[in-house]
Amino acid sequence: MADQNDHNSGDDLDRRIADAQARQHKGATNAQGQAETRGWAVGIEFIGAVLVSGFIGWAIDNWAGLGTAPWGMIVFLVLGFAAGVRRAMKTSAQFDSDPRNDG
Repeated sequence: MADQNDHNSGDDLDRRIADAQARQHKGATNAQGQAETRGWAVGIEFIGAVLVSGFIGWAIDNWAGLGTAPWGMIVFLVLGFAAGVRRAMKTSAQFDSDPRNDG
């Protein structure tokens, strides 16, 4: 009789574990989660390049005293945009060439 109770409690535990895992995933597969993470990484790298270069241009215009305002910021924003696009394309190519993404 004790064996029967142990067997039932094991099945109940398996069912509860499966239910908890289903709630945790909320319908998203592991591959979808990785794709979302990669998308965020590319976007953050792009925005970061533009913001940092814009700040450098602003600093040159305001602190260097070269009298270049607003051209330093404009030039550095364009350079930052180009660097962000280049970095995003490079990062995307790395993700695409990863053999683990063939699934």
